[in-house]
Amino acid sequence: MKKIRKQSLLFALLLISCSLFAQVPQVKNVILMIPDGTSLSAVSAARWLQRYNQPELTHLNIDPYLAGTVLTYSSDAPIGDSAPTTSCYMTGYPSRAGYVSTYPVAMPEADIIPMDASKAYQPLMTLLEAARIVQQKSTGLVVTCEFTHATPADCSAHSYKRGNYDWIAPQVVHNDIDVVIGGGVSILKPELQAYLKKENYGLFLNDLEGYNNYKGNKMWALFNDKDLPYELDRDHSKYPSMAEMTAKAIEKLAKNDNGFFLMVEGSKVDWAAHNNDPIGIMTEMLAFDRACGVALDWAKRDGNTLVVIVPDHGNSGFSIGASHCRGYSSMSKSDLFGPVARFKVTYEGLTTRVKATEPNKIKDVVQELTGFELADTELSTIKEARDDDKKLFGELRKIFNSKLCFGFTTFGHTGEEVFLGIYDPRGSNIAMRGHHTNVELNHYMREAMGLYDLETLTAEHFAKHTEVFAGLNCTITGNEKTKLLTVKNKKNKEEIQQGSNLIKHNGKEIKLSSVIVYVDVNNTFYLPQSLKNLLK
Repeated sequence: MKKIRKQSLLFALLLISCSLFAQVPQVKNVILMIPDGTSLSAVSAARWLQRYNQPELTHLNIDPYLAGTVLTYSSDAPIGDSAPTTSCYMTGYPSRAGYVSTYPVAMPEADIIPMDASKAYQPLMTLLEAARIVQQKSTGLVVTCEFTHATPADCSAHSYKRGNYDWIAPQVVHNDIDVVIGGGVSILKPELQAYLKKENYGLFLNDLEGYNNYKGNKMWALFNDKDLPYELDRDHSKYPSMAEMTAKAIEKLAKNDNGFFLMVEGSKVDWAAHNNDPIGIMTEMLAFDRACGVALDWAKRDGNTLVVIVPDHGNSGFSIGASHCRGYSSMSKSDLFGPVARFKVTYEGLTTRVKATEPNKIKDVVQELTGFELADTELSTIKEARDDDKKLFGELRKIFNSKLCFGFTTFGHTGEEVFLGIYDPRGSNIAMRGHHTNVELNHYMREAMGLYDLETLTAEHFAKHTEVFAGLNCTITGNEKTKLLTVKNKKNKEEIQQGSNLIKHNGKEIKLSSVIVYVDVNNTFYLPQSLKNLLK
């Protein structure tokens, strides 16, 4: 009980602090830019690589707006994955590993802040959902991963299993997001495509020309079965850049007089860090920075747009300098960044090219793509590993990381603070400065948007079906992928599909403003309280 009271006190303090902002003007638009898994050292390395290649460019686009740091964490651990960390940015609540905008199971011995055990698995209203439902703003997602991956899902879906795309994909689609640009063609099943077409979306699957020429405002554009290629490996004739996707999304969303909420994720800085790939990390961060430049330039012209730039967590313990490089601390800029600047592909791109190359030509191809000449022993190792993609990637990484002066401590996430960049048109006296937590960053965006009370919206739109339909005949049927709730009284019948915003009332289809969420652990549907009025 004591922990629950503490949580209630925290919520009360939030409401008080939000009320203090009541006289502060709100912004019309919010652009949240997330370079996934980006440690501060990755930003520094990207800046140095840019400076090496273009000496006149000594700063990144984000540099003038760096305001402080953010401590990101899970509800029960200092180190988080993308699911609970971005969930906190979107909902105000830290959650457990793998949880997508879902209240965590309480872990009393480990919880960093007190969690209410009675709320476990509760879907939590996100800023994106609230902006659309309450303020009629347009909403958008731009990502370089699949649209169901943790960070975009955190904005638009709810699940305690981030990898369950069968649950997540329908929610993202049925959340009626105006613009979605990213990867995941294979995940957008025919029934989801049919819904988008019925709702008059422009739908473009691996269709760059159609995407570029589309004149409408509502669009889904997906490329590749899952994630998009790394920027360094990107075929410009098939895939748009992150900056181009950001510009396209803003162009479409800005036509709404009520404003918009857009989340842009540089998804694959994180993936390159997991791969311990220095050139992938730096070039993905630079591609993300160019997208930030697009957003910041537009926001400054608009004068009523908040831009927040923040990673969700660190990754890999990446460092400029490594112990295997003797004298690395006194190396010149050319010694450190010259070798990595010669790479024309990422380690993943190099693996693909080597795999497709005849054995007698591998040495020449590798030298062309990396600037390094392989020793005979290195060439033999690569040839021996060529039939196993994973082994080949590992051997190439080992060879080239031994030649470059960058270090890694892990292939996983890390718990250091991340940078925070802010452009707030209301003035620097309002913008966040110094050190903050992920919870506080959510509160800042709430007040900027005037969405102070996400908790009430959660209660209204994600109530347990056992409470909404108390005393009525409820039956749950279906399989592991999808469930159907049927509710009856004497005169009326409701059929409620998991993951959808459509229900059938006495056979007639009704569209809701929020999606229906099902949790198998407690066999519970979470849905709007207003549905009980249909059965009176």
